Amino acid sequence: MTKRQTTQEQPVTLPTGFNHWLTDCQPYPGCGVCAANYRQCQEAIAAGDIVKATRHATEVRDHAGGMHETGPL
Repeated sequence: MTKRQTTQEQPVTLPTGFNHWLTDCQPYPGCGVCAANYRQCQEAIAAGDIVKATRHATEVRDHAGGMHETGPL
């Protein structure tokens, strides 16, 4: 007979909520513009300024997803 676990595992802590969705971004590796905006986004989150954080996260997403995928115009 196989041994079965009969208790639930500890809950997984996931970053949830609307604010996380708004500020979710990943800077392009080695890009100073992405890194600067990402740092400013994290600072704004820490300061509780979700509007500023969202603006910087949008800059990171737009720059990392546009500039680096297609190259400069």
